[in-house]
Amino acid sequence: MANTSSAKKAARQMIRRTEINKARRTRVKSGVRAVEEAIKAGDQSKALAALAAAEPTLVRSAQKGTMHKKTASRKVSRLTQRVKAMSA
Repeated sequence: MANTSSAKKAARQMIRRTEINKARRTRVKSGVRAVEEAIKAGDQSKALAALAAAEPTLVRSAQKGTMHKKTASRKVSRLTQRVKAMSA
């Protein structure tokens, strides 16, 4: 258990940040899942719309430090590639 007031504050902040990061991670996973489901269904217009919604959440989570910048970039790139391949 934290003894000093600064350690107690740090513990409170950690709990708060953990909740925010969990919510952000959930939002990212939901967005990616929506794109993948649209790809699986073969609906390119729906996949494009889902990708347009998922990309900003991925980039924002990387900016906020929830995930690494290159991880977010890789996910966006791979999803975009799969959506474009649907038209071929």
